[in-house]
Amino acid sequence: MEEIYQQFIIDLYKNPLNFGKMEEPTYRAELGNATCGDSIELFIKIDSNGKVSESKFIGKGCAISQASASLFTGYLKGKSVEQLNIITKDDCLALLKINLDKNPSRMRCALLVFDTFKKAVDQKS
Repeated sequence: MEEIYQQFIIDLYKNPLNFGKMEEPTYRAELGNATCGDSIELFIKIDSNGKVSESKFIGKGCAISQASASLFTGYLKGKSVEQLNIITKDDCLALLKINLDKNPSRMRCALLVFDTFKKAVDQKS
């Protein structure tokens, strides 16, 4: 089963979902992981109904950071502004379907998109 999830991560790394820049996002932030050099720039657009209509990212780094960003941006779509405020690190980690508890450096990679998301939302508040 672990091999299936590893292939899942590699596939997202090679063919990321929601990859690209966005003009005039409602929320935008950029962060890097100084330990490994990974970086994420996150873009979120809120529609007139107060929901995420579009979410994209650009960045570079390891398969885990890029796969996590790919999955997380998809997860955000359709969420209300209120829902954005209650998303947790655990929500982000659950999307990857792998246990990173014993690998703190990979945990930081997986959570880079979440930390970027929190920075974007907190800047706007």
